[in-house]
Amino acid sequence: MNDAAPARMPRLDAVRETRPLDGRRILIIVENLPLPFDRRVWHECRTLTAAGAQVAVICPVGKGYEAEYEELDGVHIYRHKLPLDASGASGYLLEYGAALYHEMRLALKIRKKHGFDTIHACNPPDLIFLVAKPFKWFGRRFIFDHHDINPELYEAKFGKRGFFWKLMVLFERWTFHAADVVISTNESYAAIARDRGGVAPEDVFVVRSGPDLNRLEVMEPNPAWKNGRAHMVGYVGVMGDQEGIDLLLEAAREMVHDRGRDVQFVLVGGGPALDGLKAMAAKLGLEDHVTFTGRAPDAELFEVLSSADVCVNPDRVNPMNDKSTMNKILEYMAFSKPIVQFEVTEGRFSAGRSSLYAEPNNTHDLADKILSLLDDPETSAEMGAFGRHRVEAELNWDHQVDALIAAYQRAAEKRH
Repeated sequence: MNDAAPARMPRLDAVRETRPLDGRRILIIVENLPLPFDRRVWHECRTLTAAGAQVAVICPVGKGYEAEYEELDGVHIYRHKLPLDASGASGYLLEYGAALYHEMRLALKIRKKHGFDTIHACNPPDLIFLVAKPFKWFGRRFIFDHHDINPELYEAKFGKRGFFWKLMVLFERWTFHAADVVISTNESYAAIARDRGGVAPEDVFVVRSGPDLNRLEVMEPNPAWKNGRAHMVGYVGVMGDQEGIDLLLEAAREMVHDRGRDVQFVLVGGGPALDGLKAMAAKLGLEDHVTFTGRAPDAELFEVLSSADVCVNPDRVNPMNDKSTMNKILEYMAFSKPIVQFEVTEGRFSAGRSSLYAEPNNTHDLADKILSLLDDPETSAEMGAFGRHRVEAELNWDHQVDALIAAYQRAAEKRH
């Protein structure tokens, strides 16, 4: 286990002492993940309470987070049930309709029980403005926390534009128009808010999804994850169609069968494509070389990351992934791991020299880059050290605190 001293968080300590949001009452709405499982939003909640605000959250239930109400670290969490994972237009309509109903129902309950002066909405989808809009008429502020660019996400998932893509663009535009302040996860998203959303530059704040280094526990490597093999490649993330796990499996087939390399792949995460990916691994003859853990508790996740020789992000290169910051990259860096990913704008910004960059969607080059790191432990160690230093010096959550507080202070200044 890691017995290192706790990471310093001077900015969080400062707001805890000065309480710049003292007396503020905040409602945060999250539709796609429960809290505290959504790490970014949980960091925001804890920062806002440290700054003196009262925080209530509306979110869905999830595995391990089934209680309809609980208070954790001073945060009031209200959860609601949703239909099963949506697929197709009718499924999404059912899910989003149910979510909006529960969000409005619980918002009215929270207004009566706790009160709130600000609604902080985290997409997807870009529909939560429908809940916020009526409260804006009574002077509440609306902050849009822009997690996903949904028009690009739709195009990445379905490979086309058309009617529903235009609908995504319309919902996004309405959300930006309704927001008093926009919080963007990176500079690419901030540019979209300004250019496509028409949001004034002074109302856009970049708050990255930096990891809390005091939560991530570097552990002793567990050789059992290697399954008796010489090397191990790790992946952490959602098992979805746009995450490119199929490209990683094709690269793994080449490494194992064409090049005869003794490598184990450990893939941590759940998602709608998991069963199909398991079937693909079996078809490629990789059953003994690929371990799918499903969604794993933190201790198992940390052990996998601590045990991997190289970590990989095989996200397909498309407008969505090019402009999005992937949390897994920052977690790999926090664990001092060398990374291989395809060439994408925000992935390169985050990782810098801690990563190698394969040609877009080229599985042969992906395999080449992974093997080059497995064969060069000295360079791998240097890359991992660079990544860890960058997270400590620039990208961990403490470096996001001031921008988050500034966004709330700006929202308080707005007049309707």
